[in-house]
Amino acid sequence: MNIKQENIYFVGVGGIGMSALARYFHQMGKEVAGYDRAITDLSKQLQAEGIAVNYILEADAIPFSHRDKENTLVVYTPAISSENEILSYFETEGFQCIKRAEVLGKLSEGLTTIAVAGTHGKTTVSSMIAFILDQAGIKLNAFLGGISHDFRTNLLIDPDAEFMLTEADEYDRSFLQLHPHYAVITAMDADHLDIYENEAELIKTYREFVKQIKKGGTLFTTKACSHQLDSEKQYEVVEYTGEAAKVKLSSVAVVNGVYEFDLSYGPHQLRKVQCGLAGRHNLENASVAIAVALSLGIDAHKVKQAISSFRGVKRRFDVHIKRDEFVYIDDYAHHPLEIKALLSSVKELYPERHITAVFQPHLYSRTKDFGAEFAHELAQADEVILLELYPAREEPIEGIDARWLAKQIDQKSVHVLQKNQLVKHLQEIELEVLLTIGAGDIDTVVQPIIKAFDA
Repeated sequence: MNIKQENIYFVGVGGIGMSALARYFHQMGKEVAGYDRAITDLSKQLQAEGIAVNYILEADAIPFSHRDKENTLVVYTPAISSENEILSYFETEGFQCIKRAEVLGKLSEGLTTIAVAGTHGKTTVSSMIAFILDQAGIKLNAFLGGISHDFRTNLLIDPDAEFMLTEADEYDRSFLQLHPHYAVITAMDADHLDIYENEAELIKTYREFVKQIKKGGTLFTTKACSHQLDSEKQYEVVEYTGEAAKVKLSSVAVVNGVYEFDLSYGPHQLRKVQCGLAGRHNLENASVAIAVALSLGIDAHKVKQAISSFRGVKRRFDVHIKRDEFVYIDDYAHHPLEIKALLSSVKELYPERHITAVFQPHLYSRTKDFGAEFAHELAQADEVILLELYPAREEPIEGIDARWLAKQIDQKSVHVLQKNQLVKHLQEIELEVLLTIGAGDIDTVVQPIIKAFDA
């Protein structure tokens, strides 16, 4: 991407996707600064790397260096309100302001692009693919939607990159900025109904996305997604679930606490592949990541070796404490089907244990739209604790809050707490398996919980 401006300002720089772009431009020698409303571990890391981060929502807090209209590009996320004072200043003053997705689209130009889409699993799948490619010595730029435990960052950058790997976000139709050579769609479940009128509108947008796959490219997807997409035959479709799947898993077993399986894809036959990530859904994630890597011509032995050593992504089934008497897991799940997958995985691993689930609802609209589904899935835990709802970009919806959700749950033991009450409450009850769940700022309680219970 040829950007003439030397200064880049990010409105919402602390977001996981925005921070990866900020790091990219910083490493490319640009003067990078940005605003975010909250101090987080990630925003502090950006500051430690030399990126100026401001937490004051005032135009006066913008550095003088980034008030030069001719030499400053402004990048913003659609999660930022149009009434945001800093963004309003830049727009009113006539700065060039573009969305994050448009930047990703431009960065992909001239590179073989791998785009991973889907309402669930895209961060794990994209991180798996990135790790396999990196271990095989492939030069790539990768923009991840989570902090990889293997890379300890959400960005891989190589000045000689031939490939670009990115998550393709359906929110705000962002992924329509991409024209990938290889695309993955993991799921198309109803979500972001604040953006899409209904599930049919969401699926229609996924159909628009796959039309942008390069001629002769490949779409990897599930059987459930495949039959909902219009195939125009300008690309190959590779299903990785279902009886007719081209990617087939077999002989799945748990060996020494990890999944082991055989995988076949075309001429490739991989035996006794190991994946250390918990959860049956991660077998699907691993199978599509392996298939993408094999399609790129990566040696099967290297693929097998990499997937066995992949350590996962921060806040995706993140096991922080594992003792005989107590296990603590943190997870980003914020959709009912993600919670269902999480709890079923935990029950498979710990069938006789008492499970305490701490959930922070994320967005008023999502909580309202899926209240019954959230209640049903959370009730599968033995005990439920709800934290106050995290609004993110939204204004309140009257009557929708954590207490409203608590009333929907058919469960004897449901508590609603403020974040600052949580650790003390947990110390006062019996715990065997503890889960913290959600996409808001529930991650800020992780370290206090570890400190309180990591004996």
